[in-house]
Amino acid sequence: MTRVLNLKIDKRRTRYLRTRMNKKFSRGLIIAFSTFALLFLFRLIYGFAAYSSETESTTNVIPFQTRESNYVKQNIASNKIRYEGAGTNKSFDQKYEKVATLETQSSDMETDEKKVRDLVSSSSSIIQYENSSGLKENRDRIIRLAVGVPPEKFDELVEEFKKIGKTLLLTINKKDKTNEYKDLQAKKESLVKIRNSLSTLKSKGGRIDEYINLENRILEIEDEIQKLGISLGEFDSENEFCTVLVTIYENKSSNKAGIGLLRRVKVALEWTFKYYFLLSISFLFVVLAIHFGVPIFEKFKHLVIKNEKE
Repeated sequence: MTRVLNLKIDKRRTRYLRTRMNKKFSRGLIIAFSTFALLFLFRLIYGFAAYSSETESTTNVIPFQTRESNYVKQNIASNKIRYEGAGTNKSFDQKYEKVATLETQSSDMETDEKKVRDLVSSSSSIIQYENSSGLKENRDRIIRLAVGVPPEKFDELVEEFKKIGKTLLLTINKKDKTNEYKDLQAKKESLVKIRNSLSTLKSKGGRIDEYINLENRILEIEDEIQKLGISLGEFDSENEFCTVLVTIYENKSSNKAGIGLLRRVKVALEWTFKYYFLLSISFLFVVLAIHFGVPIFEKFKHLVIKNEKE
């Protein structure tokens, strides 16, 4: 009878221990799976967040490198202004320099560049300066163009350029050049008078050295007159242009738009397996250290107490 009773007690104890072990195993499995899932979700969310941050930085942080000072060609246009004075209508030609600086971001560099060149051609404009940099593979290409535009088509062309890509910067500056034009004219007229006066002196007699010095001075003045003629040529009404400085930046983030969900999941799983394994090894090391370390510490503690009593 006692033996039967002991067997029943052993069975109950075994069942209890098995149930308890199953509960612990289930709890451990849930904790392990939850940890894995949390790591996976963390890596997946981080991938999306990091991509969004990088996209924003490549989209908004633009090195504004194109400025008027980078291009030395001066395009001058004129505008006839009428005003009333002393009962009569008078008019004069205003000389001015008008420059538009436009910076845009493109996700399709070849197409947008072609649009710009087609607009330049259709508006009877000319490309006076061109610079390209960067590599197609790195998606960091930059194209800079300085376009000479007929004054009457300036506003229309700027509006058309704004429709290409994503406009990042647009500035339009107009500078009056009338006084500069008048000063150049006055200086040229003055030099012409001096040259004519010196040429008259050549017909008079004198020493050889004086004649040579006079001839050299006339040559210097003629050289200055030629330089002034070149400067005044920029004000010639037959060559009137306004300037549009166009810079096209390639959108670096556009090549990342094709990253699919499956690739993100794959990368997240690879990262999770790697760090979950490292975390498990670390956790096992901590458990073993506690399991073997605590008894050793207790023995050492008892030894110290025993030595103190003795």
